[in-house]
Amino acid sequence: MCVNFVPPQRQQLKEYFSTELAMPHAAWPAETWQDYAAPVIAAGETTRRALVGSYGMIPKRRLPPGVRYSTMNARAETLGETRSFRQPWVRGQLCLVPMTGFFEPSYESGRPVRWRIGMQSGEPFAVAGLIRAWREADETVSYSFTQITINADQHPLMRRFHKPEDEKRSLVIVPPAEYDAWLACKDPELAQRFLRPFPAELMMAEAAPIPTNGPHTASLF
Repeated sequence: MCVNFVPPQRQQLKEYFSTELAMPHAAWPAETWQDYAAPVIAAGETTRRALVGSYGMIPKRRLPPGVRYSTMNARAETLGETRSFRQPWVRGQLCLVPMTGFFEPSYESGRPVRWRIGMQSGEPFAVAGLIRAWREADETVSYSFTQITINADQHPLMRRFHKPEDEKRSLVIVPPAEYDAWLACKDPELAQRFLRPFPAELMMAEAAPIPTNGPHTASLF
């Protein structure tokens, strides 16, 4: 499962996704992990809107004390059943999670090595996700999001990652021509049709070990 990705820079949101942040002072880390801020794209009244949300459908601060529960990835097969994702899915709270790459572990060398997966073109891309709004104590609204995953046992590239005995999973990369159709879809049955493998020949992957200074020292845009 993807738990770490590289979000785009502010200017890339406009250049590649035809949207701009409504929050001029928003910032996010160079790499995204659980509960880190990152840009997401949702449907607006007339155009796409870019927001900044927290990675994970249920932020840690919203969980009861002592409870540890990861909601960074939502399985496509159980979106309508899992308590954390059912309502956003049924209500059509779909979003795009833009990025320039995501990371998965490869065990081909006999030990786990972090690899970065992206586009052959090197351009930013977006994956299918769900978004949720939260009313804060001061009456402001914050957002959280999750990414949707599908089985990748037969995918030429994505089947290379994770432990040999584990099921292979992949994020759902949405083709640019389908961005608006995905964001506008309110029918869960129709939305499932978007959740399909992306052509491996358009993707690339390379070893990208975690820097020795660690993810928590990543700079802000």
